[in-house]
Amino acid sequence: MKQAMLLILVILLIFAAVPGCTQTGGTGDIQQVSDDDYRIVTDSRGVKVKLPVDIERVATVSYGLVEEVMYILGVDDRIVAIGSEGLLSSAKSGYSYPLDDGTNVTAAGGNNVATILSPGLDDLPLFVDYGVAMNYETLAAADPDVVILRLGSSAFLSCEDENAEKSIEKIESLGIPVVVLYSPNCYEDSDPTAISDEIEIIGRVFGKEDEAEDIAAILESMKNDIQERTASVGEDEKKDVLVLGLSSSHRTETAAGIAWGLKTTESYMIENLINARNSFRSDAGSFQVINTEQILSMDPDVIILGTASGYHPPGELYNATYYKNLRELRAVKDHNVSSLPYAPRNAAKRLEYPIDLMVTAKAVYPELFEDVDLNGWILSFYQKVYGVDSGKAAELRSAQLMDWCIGE
Repeated sequence: MKQAMLLILVILLIFAAVPGCTQTGGTGDIQQVSDDDYRIVTDSRGVKVKLPVDIERVATVSYGLVEEVMYILGVDDRIVAIGSEGLLSSAKSGYSYPLDDGTNVTAAGGNNVATILSPGLDDLPLFVDYGVAMNYETLAAADPDVVILRLGSSAFLSCEDENAEKSIEKIESLGIPVVVLYSPNCYEDSDPTAISDEIEIIGRVFGKEDEAEDIAAILESMKNDIQERTASVGEDEKKDVLVLGLSSSHRTETAAGIAWGLKTTESYMIENLINARNSFRSDAGSFQVINTEQILSMDPDVIILGTASGYHPPGELYNATYYKNLRELRAVKDHNVSSLPYAPRNAAKRLEYPIDLMVTAKAVYPELFEDVDLNGWILSFYQKVYGVDSGKAAELRSAQLMDWCIGE
């Protein structure tokens, strides 16, 4: 008996020592698994993540960046669970504001670019959202091969979020590998070009490195063209620009809204790419409450309105009853106010960042971009980046509430 047991132990040790041999559960069959069945992807953390070569099921935690890239790579149909309510078609945005005569201006239709590109996202289970605890049962039931999770956006606004770290550990304990991406908000300078790294990591996950590099190259080429046009602006010619959010939840008797400080992607774009000056010199990040007196004292040359508790058009700042006290601003009197395209709540910069850059640059230095038809440029952007036809490009423009640039 002892000899038989010893023989069995030796056989088991031999099988354990043979690389690439695993035993399938319950069948007793030996399945050969070689290194060719896996690939190693280094994510934004510098962590080497072991992934199956053939990834068929993906769960995402992102407000569009991951889903947009997967659409371009032709693998968006592999998403089986989502981690952001902002990807649902029901998460639409519009605006409404009162005029002095008692009437209201109202519009609707804003939506996530990823939702328009991949309408199937609407039918997928939601396993986490901003301010909502992760539902691991829902995630496990989706049976993903990998979770791609973007920090500094959507459910996890902080790149050093302890809850994010715990969530990653829990997901991995379920046997699901996690690829972590850092949005530009995770870096000291908040350079939007960091998105190129995210794109290339996603490309490596699916073995589509060349296609991912092409996407990044298109975006960087557009960014470089804008930067080159403004490079010659002298120090004494720089315009003062305020990025302002007309957030209804932050508007009080004294507070006018929120502003984007120096350590934000918006500020980096203004100061390092457009060669202008951010009027709000706070070292804090975005969503800093700012009052009427502060804005009047800055009196910027140009005001750029960002998504803040919804989309806000220039007309709201020009004409809304509750902004009467800001009508003496130079930018308001001269109609030097422009709006960035609609972005979902809590969304860090995504593939559309060159549109944000062009809208801002053209508003700040119109003479340097006289030859740019904004409507045509935006439609061309969608067609080049997403490979869509002109009809779908127009639909994306409407989803970002940019129809105002038609015939600009």
